Amino acid sequence: MESCTINSPLGHTKIIGNDEGVSSISIVDSEDKISETIPEPLQKCAEQLMAYFENSLKVFDLKLNPKGTEFQKKVWKQLETIPYGKTMSYLELSKQLGDAKAIRAVASANGKNPLWIIVPCHRVIGRDGSLTGYAGGLHRKQWLLNHESQNKQQSLF
Repeated sequence: MESCTINSPLGHTKIIGNDEGVSSISIVDSEDKISETIPEPLQKCAEQLMAYFENSLKVFDLKLNPKGTEFQKKVWKQLETIPYGKTMSYLELSKQLGDAKAIRAVASANGKNPLWIIVPCHRVIGRDGSLTGYAGGLHRKQWLLNHESQNKQQSLF
C-alpha cells in the first residue's frame, strides 16, 4: 500500500491505496506533512478530490478497494447512489437496503466508511433533518453539505 497526504479546505487528507484501488481516504488531525510527491496509483484520487473542492467535479470516477464486511460494502455501495447536493436519512437508506429495522447496523456501517467524501456518508442525516454523527466531526459534515448545496449563501461582506 502506498500513501500520501494532501491539503484540503478541511485539513490534511490522507489517501491510501495501490494499483487495486483506493482503500482509505481520511482527515488526519495530526500534523502529518503534506507529501512532496504523490504515488502514481493515488494521483487520480488526489486530482479528483481537489477538483471536488474547487467545485469542478461532482461525481468521482475512481477504482475503489475498501476493506470491510460484505454488509458494510453493501451499505457503502448504496451511499454512492446519493446524488451530489442531496441528502437521505438513515431510515431511508435502511429501507433502500431492504430492511428498515436494520437502521442501527446501517448507521454503524456508515460510520465505518473508509472513503471520506468519495463514498458520501456525509449526505446521510437524521430523519428530522438534523446532522447526526460524523467521524470527521459535525463541523466538517456541515461544511461538506454547504459546499454541495445548490443554494449557497453569499457573503454580504
